[in-house]
Amino acid sequence: MSEKLYIFDTTLRDGEQVPGCQLNTLEKIEVAKALEELGVDIIEAGFPVSSPGDFNSVMEISKAVSEPVICGLTRAVEKDIEVAADSLKYAKRKRIHTGIGTSEFHIKYKFNSTQEKIIERAAAAVKYARKFVEDVEFYAEDAGRTDNEYLARVIEAVVAAGATTINIPDTTGYTLPEEYGAKIRYLKENVKGIDKAILSTHCHNDLGMATANSIMGVLNGARQVEVTINGIGERAGNTSLEEVVMAFRSRQHLNIDTGINTKHISKTSRLVSSLMNMPVQPNKAIVGRNAFAHSSGIHQDGVLKNRENYEIINPEDVGIFESTISLTARSGRAALKHRLKIMGYDFEGEELDALYQQFLDIADKKKDVNEEDLQILVGRKKVKDKQDIKLHSLQIICGKSTVPVATVGLDFNGDVFYNTSEGNGPIDAAFKAVKNLTHKNFKLEEFLVQAITRGTDDTGKVHVQLESQGRIYYGFSGNTDISTAAVEALVDGINKIV
Repeated sequence: MSEKLYIFDTTLRDGEQVPGCQLNTLEKIEVAKALEELGVDIIEAGFPVSSPGDFNSVMEISKAVSEPVICGLTRAVEKDIEVAADSLKYAKRKRIHTGIGTSEFHIKYKFNSTQEKIIERAAAAVKYARKFVEDVEFYAEDAGRTDNEYLARVIEAVVAAGATTINIPDTTGYTLPEEYGAKIRYLKENVKGIDKAILSTHCHNDLGMATANSIMGVLNGARQVEVTINGIGERAGNTSLEEVVMAFRSRQHLNIDTGINTKHISKTSRLVSSLMNMPVQPNKAIVGRNAFAHSSGIHQDGVLKNRENYEIINPEDVGIFESTISLTARSGRAALKHRLKIMGYDFEGEELDALYQQFLDIADKKKDVNEEDLQILVGRKKVKDKQDIKLHSLQIICGKSTVPVATVGLDFNGDVFYNTSEGNGPIDAAFKAVKNLTHKNFKLEEFLVQAITRGTDDTGKVHVQLESQGRIYYGFSGNTDISTAAVEALVDGINKIV
């Protein structure tokens, strides 16, 4: 029988500490509901004493979400604990997460204290928190750089004081996987009463080992992992939820079950990326745009014969429709034949060989070969200098006290049609107008904006990902006017659907 591994998500607390990624209360509730649907066990909703906004967010999330435990962070300070308890009063299941630094760095330079006084403060904080809630988690900040023998003394004291979960943070991302695993094992073997509490990992990614450290912690006895969606967090980030979950899902012989509904991983990733304005790097494990993309001819041939030749995870298991076979100069005949077959063309033998040589000529000149290029290649479509649909004009009215309104003119092979729509913002209004004009049934799966140049006259590059009838289409554009770039990218994607 599999052992339960509790997923403690701190996207809304540790993840939101990234500069520029702050969310308002409504956005936090939207993320919290997505985390509930995903199946996380604990949501760390914020640091209530830090600001009235954080207090209110924790309280409102407590009202909006019913299944996960709602957790509020505090320092080992009575006022912090009182405020956290008040913010959690509407939660069906509540937890106070209190703690203090335990490394020599923190004791000497942060608190100007002694080891014995830190133990006293830690135990007192846990006892005080237990007056408000039964579920108290204790964190030993900078445990990664804390001497194991002293750390064991701290943990023994807080367990005796009533802590139900013990968090062992690698706050600075300093430890190596073997070291972190050994630290968890040492505590399991040397702390009196440790069986009364759950050991938790909380690893940062400063050296790129957050996921590896967390997994080693679990393999050595931890039964809770503290993670964020997309691995966001201060500095280099936190342990990535999707990486830990899928690591154990792909190794079922380890008998560790997270209970996460993995089919919601991809859409939760996109939601967090969009709301926090944090694009996911294309090569990010599990949720990156290229995580299931293949461009090498050898890899493409292997995947087409049997997906497991080059994929240890079925993309559908994380909510992605299918693997992507990208046509580039490195692609082989198998990939070209596969794409042509999807388009309705079946070529074999010498005819395929001849087409492949022509394909390579095109691929050497372009980064990616699209279906328009292939249509031209097979001679079923004449070369066109212009798209079937193109942006003719765009006018947007918006401002602080004005409802955003966009008027879009689209050129359909020489005939121009107009539509005016309102939206939640200028781009939303423009996108609605485009959708009204094209009458195309699609879903916007991803919208990314990146600066190409610097300064107030930046050129912005926009990437959109559209889903239509189970297939994914991409659109791109660049312009100094980001609204124009966004609409042009959308039109580019719609042309591919057409």
